[in-house]
Amino acid sequence: QVQLVESGGGLVQPGGSLRLSCVASGSISSIHYMGWYRQGPGKQREFVARIFSGGATNYADSTKGRFTISRDNAKNTVYLQMNSLKPEDTAAYYCDAEVTNTARSTLVVWGQGTQVAVSS
Repeated sequence: QVQLVESGGGLVQPGGSLRLSCVASGSISSIHYMGWYRQGPGKQREFVARIFSGGATNYADSTKGRFTISRDNAKNTVYLQMNSLKPEDTAAYYCDAEVTNTARSTLVVWGQGTQVAVSS
């Protein structure tokens, strides 16, 4: 089994910063990408950022220039550094990863989410 566990969410004032972490564990042979989505109350799930095995990154326009995604391959961990946070960044943030497991199956795995609230 493969699982993702997010951490680092919390309550922060507008303009503040948070760093989210997501660690993948289990029967993993390789990870092809890791990334982040978010979903605010009453909103649809929104893509945030993704980092591929070769190091290429994608960002949503709403977070470009404020958020930075990075990865520690040795720890199977992805990070999302969030700066200049705005109230509209308030959401549950979910980590996802495309992994190949030890049974040679490739699948997308999702974490349980971590809550980010940006409010004064």
